[in-house]
Amino acid sequence: MGESVSEKVFEALRERVKSEPYAKLLGLELVKVESGYALIRMAFTERHHNIYRRCHGGAIFSLMDEAFQIASNSSGKIEIALNVSVSYMKAPRDGDILTAEAKLVDSSRRISHFLIEVRNGEGDLVASCQATAYRRDEPLPFL
Repeated sequence: MGESVSEKVFEALRERVKSEPYAKLLGLELVKVESGYALIRMAFTERHHNIYRRCHGGAIFSLMDEAFQIASNSSGKIEIALNVSVSYMKAPRDGDILTAEAKLVDSSRRISHFLIEVRNGEGDLVASCQATAYRRDEPLPFL
């Protein structure tokens, strides 16, 4: 049997993340993509440090945003972020492997809502995020 439309979208997203300059800069790795779901991994290193030599909030936000981008665009249609609200709970330690898991919570024809959680290797919640995207009628341009 041939490859499903969904699997073609997922494979295209996997390839895009591998060549995405910002993902490379931060060391973001796509672990899993499904319909309305993405899991992204990032090893926290000194390149992610802020002025206190702790993890920069922007690095954690970028990890969540990457998961949001992949989960929302897994529909195969262009989805654009409308709102992202982040709460930071715990600072990661140097060497922690952080994962961001984005899950579709609800959607209509045009709007989708996601919950994104970042956890460290021990499973502790590092940050949580609610995000909303607007779905356009256009397919992803790289399909």
